[in-house]
Amino acid sequence: MGSETKASHNGPAVSAPPAPSAKGIDTGWCLDFWYPALRSKRVRRGKLQAAMLLGIPLAVGRDNMGRVFAVRDSCPHRGMPFTEGCYDGELIECSYHGWKFDGQTGRCREIPSLTADQDLDVEKIRAKSFPSEEHDGYVWVYMAHPGSREERRPAPRLPKFSDSYRSIQLEAHLPCSIDHGIIGLMDPAHGPFVHQAWWWRGRRSIHEKQKVFEPIPNGFRMKAHSPSANSAPYKLLGVYGKPITTTIEFELPNIRREQIHCGDYWFASQTTVTPETAGRCRIDFVAAWNLFRWAPFLTPVLRWFGNRFIGQDQRTMEKQAQGLQYDPSLMLIDDADRPAKWYFQLKTGYIESKRSGAPMPHPMDGPVTLRWRS
Repeated sequence: MGSETKASHNGPAVSAPPAPSAKGIDTGWCLDFWYPALRSKRVRRGKLQAAMLLGIPLAVGRDNMGRVFAVRDSCPHRGMPFTEGCYDGELIECSYHGWKFDGQTGRCREIPSLTADQDLDVEKIRAKSFPSEEHDGYVWVYMAHPGSREERRPAPRLPKFSDSYRSIQLEAHLPCSIDHGIIGLMDPAHGPFVHQAWWWRGRRSIHEKQKVFEPIPNGFRMKAHSPSANSAPYKLLGVYGKPITTTIEFELPNIRREQIHCGDYWFASQTTVTPETAGRCRIDFVAAWNLFRWAPFLTPVLRWFGNRFIGQDQRTMEKQAQGLQYDPSLMLIDDADRPAKWYFQLKTGYIESKRSGAPMPHPMDGPVTLRWRS
């Protein structure tokens, strides 16, 4: 079937997207969005931390009031990385000539080489700064389109459904473009092959599935449904004796959310695939829950299982990268690859709308039922 797209059962027909290439659908970034730059625990007062986001080197810090900030990791004087200099909780000092900058605004405060009679308003000199917020254990940075006047929404937050809960954060680096990272993240058919384990599923558990998807702004959602019967973790929830439902959604530029509810008990996760460079991206996973709070050592156990699960995806992408380096022709098929097609259509539609100013088209005009085996 290749990359051809047809109406799926009761779903609408959509235009055919291009199949992904080894380098991704294109080299453009989705701008005017928040991206997680790095974990909060790595950003300490009085020290700058280097990060790479959408090909831009960042210096991320925390001031004396505990507020995070991000500036381009390059002094506007000679390009020396700020992370090679000093930070006292208020001002960044470049290690080359001692120029000092306010971390929150990027405004220059002092140039030591100036003499008293040299008339230069140093505060007109600025390092590039980026809006920053801190949520759910991450520092989020807003990457704006040049000249954009779009209203900036708050950074994404993981939904929580009670005041008392536990949480974890996990991460892994992938040697691939954000496109391959994202379609791997949303792929419903790789589980029995990549994530084979007694505690998850195996090839013998493969069976036909049918799910209903619906459009949401900038994305799509798998409607609330009973979870897969061939996954051991879901079976454990049966001890509560309540109906179990799970909802999964994807939203541009890079966010997959999942919510599991069992009466008053819940588990929520948010996974992002963030481009560091054109050929390297990072998975960040944060989860919160109030399930099995009585169980000892639950958090470290979930961390172990989570790291193993993400590690399986990481090793798979490392192997795939060996084949992608030769830029092979690739294909997408229905129905299992339909979410990947929607992603490519959403991304190209968003980038084109930014270029032309026209409204962004959505590849779905109503609910779509997909069927696959996994």
